[in-house]
Amino acid sequence: MRYRDQDVVKGAAGLAALPGGVALSGGAATAPDAPAPAPAPGAAPGAAPGAAPPAAPDPSRFFRDEDLNFNFLNALGGAAYGLADPGALLAVAAQITDGDAASAVAAFSAAGERLAAAAAGAAAAGRRASAANLYQQAALLLFTGTYSLDAAGQGDRFAAAWRRQQALWDAGVALLPAPPERVRIPYAGTTLPGDYYRAPGGGGEVGGRHPLLLFNNGSDGAMPAAWSMGIAPALERGYDCLAFYGPGQGSALVDQGLFFRPDWEAVVTPVVDWALARREVDPRRIALMGISQGGYWVPRAAAFETRLAAAVADPGVFDVSTSWLRGLRVFPPPLLALLRSGNKAAFDAAVAQGLQQAPATAATLAFRMRPFGMTSYYDVFTAVQQYTLAGVADRIRVPLLVTDPEGEQFWPGQSTQLYDALPGEKGLVPFTAVEGADLHCEPKAPRLRAQRIFDWLDGVLRARG
Repeated sequence: MRYRDQDVVKGAAGLAALPGGVALSGGAATAPDAPAPAPAPGAAPGAAPGAAPPAAPDPSRFFRDEDLNFNFLNALGGAAYGLADPGALLAVAAQITDGDAASAVAAFSAAGERLAAAAAGAAAAGRRASAANLYQQAALLLFTGTYSLDAAGQGDRFAAAWRRQQALWDAGVALLPAPPERVRIPYAGTTLPGDYYRAPGGGGEVGGRHPLLLFNNGSDGAMPAAWSMGIAPALERGYDCLAFYGPGQGSALVDQGLFFRPDWEAVVTPVVDWALARREVDPRRIALMGISQGGYWVPRAAAFETRLAAAVADPGVFDVSTSWLRGLRVFPPPLLALLRSGNKAAFDAAVAQGLQQAPATAATLAFRMRPFGMTSYYDVFTAVQQYTLAGVADRIRVPLLVTDPEGEQFWPGQSTQLYDALPGEKGLVPFTAVEGADLHCEPKAPRLRAQRIFDWLDGVLRARG
């Protein structure tokens, strides 16, 4: 997320079509040859008998394809922090055939490369401000296109496409008036990549020190997500910001072959160690923010890393596996028995056979399994069950804010579940559809999101300053 952080609930449910299962839909099964009932007098043509009037159009709906629509909403939200022109994104949307992943890849890629060429021209002419923003916009477009690669049958292009958008992003931020410092954070015998941004001016801070936000992306997010959801709002409010890629994320995955791990304190503790070694960091005011699957990783780390002054989980994720395993209730019983019995070979063979007839599910699983570094379906469905705060949440003493967006698609109800489990200082902030701030990570209202989150952070950190 990941500009947005999708889960595999759709893919898991799709496994109901595997051997021994039945295809399921949202409604009751109908006989294919049964005649349609006659419409009621006065009903609109095509309306079902007794049907309610058509619902008002959903202003958040640009595509019927759920994944594509959510990715587009995230890109549109980037406009709030200068990463897109809404009109340009709407023009891209007009070039996409709904449900055709290849057309989405082509449209986002073509638009991104046009802006990249314009950025290069502006840079050559010495127009740094124009070039910086054009590069950032190009990166957002190309990054958004990467979400459709697996569904388009172009998964082998993922690494190259990711590197391209990252290179454009790096070129853009290098031209900012205050470019970030490219850093390497020691971790487990290697290093993790990150960008360290300094807040503008002294801001009246004692000794020139600012509060520091550590930004923890989601399972599939890139630096455009970090910019809109952490870096830019932090800099506006006088925070320094370190945005880093952990194992399984971004460059750490693509270039280093590092994969997800559930014990995220093993990642955050080295990041905090690195930050505390810097003279400009105020050790009393280090906050950690996690988005999407980071809503699990951040509370997990906070249970063990007590040097944090505050933390934010957007949204709260108590058990990552529910987004994978929710579909298990519609698994064919023999397949579910294979998983529970530990018969790895038979489970993998059965899933592989079923996925031959479910290409969309196969693409979803390929995308979701990549950062785990696993090729076995049994292994990944087993591994993801370790990503839970059960037995851990009651250890958290770091003040923790949990966001609770209405209509949360991937971990519904888990924000309140996490909040209720927290024993220490805590906050729960709702975001609603009536204010345009619903859905996972509030993609349509990034400035409202920033106002509420950072106002809470300011209050906690001021008490410690």
